[in-house]
Amino acid sequence: MLITSKGRVTIPAKIRKQAGLLPGMEVDFEFDGNAVSIVPVPSGKKGGRRAHDVGRLRTRGGNVTMSTEEIMALTRRE
Repeated sequence: MLITSKGRVTIPAKIRKQAGLLPGMEVDFEFDGNAVSIVPVPSGKKGGRRAHDVGRLRTRGGNVTMSTEEIMALTRRE
């Protein structure tokens, strides 16, 4: 198996199926000093890139001083 210059590698379909790895699934890498293992991230685990992205989307504007009507007028180019 070849590792690309960006550190990417393709997991063979047979291995993905046996391990239950599905497209879009979060995984972690573990190193025991001799071997690297790829393990699925439990769905309820806090953290990870997706949780970070969702957290960013849930933040509020904070410093927005415009009313909803003013924002809508901008989007409608009124």
